[in-house]
Amino acid sequence: MKNLAIFVSGSGTNCENIIRYFQNSTDVKCVLVLSNREDAYALVRAQRLGVPTEVVPKTEFLDESVLLPLLERYGVSHIILAGFLLVVPPFLVKRYDHRIINIHPALLPKYGGKGMYGHHVHEAVKAAGETESGITIHYVNEVCDGGDIIRQFSVPLSPDDTADDIAAKIHVLEQAHFPQVIEECLCQS
Repeated sequence: MKNLAIFVSGSGTNCENIIRYFQNSTDVKCVLVLSNREDAYALVRAQRLGVPTEVVPKTEFLDESVLLPLLERYGVSHIILAGFLLVVPPFLVKRYDHRIINIHPALLPKYGGKGMYGHHVHEAVKAAGETESGITIHYVNEVCDGGDIIRQFSVPLSPDDTADDIAAKIHVLEQAHFPQVIEECLCQS
């Protein structure tokens, strides 16, 4: 059995999609949704679906003696970042080597790194006049958005697309592909 912890900071549409995808799985269970923000709506979504939640503020998230025992208590085998805005500390990357998966709302290596999240990414893509964008699903390492790429999916952009239009196109890709790619990775580990 693969036990997933989903780390979130925001509204949690990807989180909910992942939980629903694995609800009837006999091989994968979402055992925890963890947020650095107590007001993250993802926590409400998780609770409605019967998944335990924890709030771990940034100072405690960076404390190995707090975070690792918490994950062990839930029997977490893999971590999924679904709109989680904190940088994963090295001790966690080491403990869960190639078992932390992130989704990024652009085609890495473009538009990655510090400050490149959410709407900031879509505004940068629009400003650069890109003709396509997409999502990158990748393993997490010590470099922000620098881990091994698992899969990428792209979508064409029109010159008339606003940053909001780009965000909507990216959201469709996330909903369609993220859970399936997670499942593929879990089958290989």
